[in-house]
This record gives sequence, structure tokens and C-alpha cells, in this order.
Amino acid sequence: MAEPLDDLAAFVAVAKAGGFREAARAGGVSASSLSEAMRRLEARLGVRLLHRTTRSVVPTEAGARLLERLQPALGAVEAALDEVNGFRDRPAGTLRLNVPASAARLVLPALVPPFLAAYPDIRLDVVVEESFVDVVAAGCDAGIRYEERLEQDMVAIPIGPRRQRVATAASPAYLERRGRPTHPRDLLQHACLRGRFASGAMPAWEFQRNGETVTVDPDGPLIVRISGGVELAIDAAVAGCGVIHLFEGWLKPHLDSGALVPVLEDWWAGFTGPFLYFPSGKYLPGALRAFVEFVRGRQKA
Repeated sequence: MAEPLDDLAAFVAVAKAGGFREAARAGGVSASSLSEAMRRLEARLGVRLLHRTTRSVVPTEAGARLLERLQPALGAVEAALDEVNGFRDRPAGTLRLNVPASAARLVLPALVPPFLAAYPDIRLDVVVEESFVDVVAAGCDAGIRYEERLEQDMVAIPIGPRRQRVATAASPAYLERRGRPTHPRDLLQHACLRGRFASGAMPAWEFQRNGETVTVDPDGPLIVRISGGVELAIDAAVAGCGVIHLFEGWLKPHLDSGALVPVLEDWWAGFTGPFLYFPSGKYLPGALRAFVEFVRGRQKA
């Protein structure tokens, strides 16, 4: 007898997430419902599919074999259902996006409200993280990243501003106290507010002028996690704790108000804006197709 698709889908979710709580959070369901689904499935099959410990949940040999066969099959079922959904008057479903904090702060605010207003039957599920991920393996439909971090087999379309700069700034009180840098290397003698990726890497500060590139690795009193800690670094810069080096758009309100003052502005490095990327292929889920068309329309406007 064929097993219920919901129970099979629950098994795939738990196996991929590595735990019941993690899968429950990702799927918006309760951990107890997933546990009950696994109990039913293993009882009917008469085979243990998951090794459960207090720290992790991993597939058994039988579970790994089943998972390998199930993922493409369930993906095909989801695609078939979504294709039928295309006959609706309005696209519906969940669109899962994986984006860096800069996109969540500088790109999506201008897109999300009008998109949700235009497609009220679509729900956006946005995951904010800095590390590059396989969007398919992460259970996402698409992602936003910059050109140097795009995989070659992905479709990529422009999203958001096409040119951006990294700005350097400090508060008037800090500059009055410590003096104004006139060259990027002067920052080595200043208190600088730094950011660190989840991997532990702390990117150096890069500057460009008239074809010359200067990279410095300054020190300072504050290091924050790139993503969740950025606002703290900005607040610290406004309070006079040091020099900050961040997306110009992120600092713009404080530059406009005078709370922060541009530093080394003729050295600010520019770069190409971000891209929306997703797997290549003829078929796109209805919610993603609607978002792609919406983004393309905004870029032409």
C-alpha cells in the first residue's frame, strides 16, 4: 500500500534538517506532528528510518536509500501541483528566498510591499544569512547574491540598484577628537568598527581611486557579526566610537542627517548591484515565476 505523501514529506523534512525541531521551524509545523508522522511511517514499513540521539537525527542505511529516491519524486509531485496551480486566476503558494543582510535592508524593502499587494495569495519566507548556500539543498526557491558569488549553472537577473558603493564614515565628534584620515592607510592609526562573517573571516577594507586599489586591515574596539550586528556598529559609529566601512545605502540616513560624516569619499569603491538567482530549467514554480516577472518589470520601469 502506498504511504501517505504527508508522512513521506515529513521524513524528508526531518532527514534534511537533521532534527525534528529544526524541521518544524522550517516547515511551520509542530515537532510533535512530525514525530507522530515518523512513528506511523516506520510502523507501517517495519523499518527504522532515522537514528535518534539527544544531539542529532540522521538517516539509517534504509532511510538514506529512501531519502535518495524520495527527494526527486516529491519534487516532481510538488511541481505537478504547482503547474495545476498555474490555472488559478492568481499565483499562490510560498516563495522561499535566501538573502544576505544587505539585500534584506537595501533591496527587499522597496519590493516586498508592492509585490505582496499585487499577489495576495503568495507568502514570502525570507531567510537572511551571509554564507553562500545551495538554494535547492536549503529548501529555498531562489536567492540574492552578488556577481562574484553566483554559481555558473544558475539563472541570474538584476535586482535592486545596479551600482553600489562601500562608504567610510565617522561622527563629527570622533573626527574632531582623532583627526580626519587623508589616505586609506591612515586608518591603521584609527579606531575602526569591523564586521565578521559567520565563518569567522573578517573582510579587509578595500578602497579604489584612479585605477589604484588599496586594501587595509585596521584594528578597533568593536567587532560585530555581519548581518545581525550591523545596526550596533552603526550606532557605535554615530556615538563616536570609531570609523565604519559599510554599504553607502545603509549609512545614507545618517550621512544625510549629519550624524555621520563621509571619510575618504574619493576612495569609495563601487561594484555591481545584486542578482536574483534560481536554478535553470524550463519549469518555474508559480510564486517564483510571479516574483521574477515582478522584478524584471521594476528594473525596466
